[in-house]
Amino acid sequence: MLDAFRSLFSPARPRAADAPAAAQHHALHVAACAMLLEMAHADDEFTPDERRDIEEALGRHFDLAEDEVRTLIDLAEQERRQATDLFQFTTVIKQSYDEGQRMALAEVLWRVVFADGRLSEHENYLMRKLSNLLDLRPGYLAEARRRAGSDTSG
Repeated sequence: MLDAFRSLFSPARPRAADAPAAAQHHALHVAACAMLLEMAHADDEFTPDERRDIEEALGRHFDLAEDEVRTLIDLAEQERRQATDLFQFTTVIKQSYDEGQRMALAEVLWRVVFADGRLSEHENYLMRKLSNLLDLRPGYLAEARRRAGSDTSG
């Protein structure tokens, strides 16, 4: 599982032969970031702790500098606000990530949920919805939640 987590944001193998790898890689970054932002905004409050967790995850897993992380967050926030649903983001994730990487993403999403120290009803609902959209195995969501919750200190 640790290998899956480490490879979560690593470059994915292009699946569409005609799509440039850089464009696909960029779309994957935006999609993952937009999902993290959606989760952070799910309780109608985007806390500094949630932002810090997202920035750290993006910087670490995408190997981005601070200014690149801020640019990615700004772009993903625009995309998130314009989106009519999460399907456009989860589709990119499902096409690019294997099941282990999608499971690791669920753990990162739970860490964002727990960054403010509480779980709202809407956050819980959104996690179940994302689990379905990401085609995660039944029962994995509870395990990911347990792991993310035990890894948080606040």
